[in-house]
Amino acid sequence: MHACKNLCRCLPLFVTMRASSRVVRNPRGFLAMTSRCFRWTGLVLGLALAASVPATAQFAARPQTFAYETAATDPPPVKTQHSITVGGKTLSYTAEVGKIAVPDASGKTMGHMFYVAYILDNPDPSHPRPVTFSYNGGPGSDSVYVHMGGFGPRRVVLQDNGNNPPPPYTIVDNADTWLDSSDLVFIDAIGTGYSRATSHKNLVYASSAQGDLECFAQFVRLWLYDNNRLNSPLILAGESYGTFRSAGLADVLWQHHIPVSGIVLLSSVLNMATLRPSYSNDRPYWLALPTQTAIAWHFHKLAPQYQKMSLPDAVKASEEWAQTKYEHYLDLGDALQGAQRQQALQEMSGFTGLSPQFLDSWNLRVSTALFDASLLRGQRETIGRYDGTQIGTSQTPGQTRPDYDASDLLGVPYLHEFVSYMENELDYKTTLEYGDRGMGGAGIERWNYNISSGGFGNFFGGAGDDVSQDLERVFAQNPSMRLMLCEGYFDQATPMLEATYSMRHLFITPAEQSHISIEHYLSGHMIYAHKDSREKLHRDFGAFVKTLPGVAQ
Repeated sequence: MHACKNLCRCLPLFVTMRASSRVVRNPRGFLAMTSRCFRWTGLVLGLALAASVPATAQFAARPQTFAYETAATDPPPVKTQHSITVGGKTLSYTAEVGKIAVPDASGKTMGHMFYVAYILDNPDPSHPRPVTFSYNGGPGSDSVYVHMGGFGPRRVVLQDNGNNPPPPYTIVDNADTWLDSSDLVFIDAIGTGYSRATSHKNLVYASSAQGDLECFAQFVRLWLYDNNRLNSPLILAGESYGTFRSAGLADVLWQHHIPVSGIVLLSSVLNMATLRPSYSNDRPYWLALPTQTAIAWHFHKLAPQYQKMSLPDAVKASEEWAQTKYEHYLDLGDALQGAQRQQALQEMSGFTGLSPQFLDSWNLRVSTALFDASLLRGQRETIGRYDGTQIGTSQTPGQTRPDYDASDLLGVPYLHEFVSYMENELDYKTTLEYGDRGMGGAGIERWNYNISSGGFGNFFGGAGDDVSQDLERVFAQNPSMRLMLCEGYFDQATPMLEATYSMRHLFITPAEQSHISIEHYLSGHMIYAHKDSREKLHRDFGAFVKTLPGVAQ
């Protein structure tokens, strides 16, 4: 849901990179990523994004809101000592808050990337302890959601079903923190959170798929060098657009001799064509169907034979029908007529809770927005895009899309509590304003993916692209790498079958496929917003880490 607050609010546009590089080190050890030949294929699709929630919490009456600064104005890294009890065991840890200056190809500082790191004190010396770099997506989202909602040692309190609590908001120890399995580093992309470029020119470059990957690769490299962690198992954990970043980042890091041991993809989409329907592309419709079935099951709208099933069984039946029959019906196009059409309408109605007449009027093609506005139309209610179990009010009868996304309302509690946490618990004081920016807003520039022409591409345009090719190459280069794909049943921003479909089409060896695990959760896009799902995700991550080569079993 908000994990990426722009796609996630999360996801928006996407690009895949093919790169070859010659590495040049200057005396400080900076990687000059020169002679880099990028072949960028396509990009696109922007998920319909909800309006950004303004960051109302500030450190000072006159916060600095510029998206760039010529020199770092914040204090040097600040360390504080803490402890937390997880699973009956007390963990003592050091929190470090600061920025790292990331260089461009010439070694000049391109920007200052903000991070919060949590390092376990006195780990077992017999095995290297993993370190996980985590971030949200957008592009244009800071890391506050995965940090203060999911994996960090302190957590913003929501209602158990993921809804906002009434103010005042609070934070508590996070019994589901990933710190019991791995050290954690949360990173804000340049132009988001407290991260800033050094000039408008550098901000423009950082606001591109190429620049974003280069900034993150430099950050990870420098943090590992500065903290003597090059031999630690390295995990990348991104959400929404962050999953695209992880695929590209693993590839770039490998080129610079930094292997990734594991990747966690949270609410992922790998192939843009699977999200953007068009006259020549019906695939997004049938890939979204199992998610629509899950939501209709939640609201007791399915045909009786499916409603009486468990949720996993109903979804499995829907997935089988989508791939064996629904796809075929759509492929027939105008040839789907007569008794066969009536059969298709009846079958689809059973899996969606929408009437055959309604489905017929839309030619069996129901977009996410149309589904959200229609499933509860008789009750004058709509459902959320990021979490289909969330209910909104239908203000316009007969509309084809909701007036607002009922599941896109969590920004304020996270941002409000984060700035207070930084100042009062981690002793980090700044006059900068914290928050995600949104593309073209006060922070990042409009995302540039059309590298070859040097121009800004149409945010919603393009034919789509497939970042799964990057993962395919990473597995070929590093076949011992593990990957965990995490999907929410009720997430319509990144439907679960879409990511699963892409995983099944990586064209890697059976041995490499065995290194991929897929987990499902009773949640929407922001898996950890729901109590039960957060607890399961914590257990799943702990089990995943134990599968990584070199990690203590």
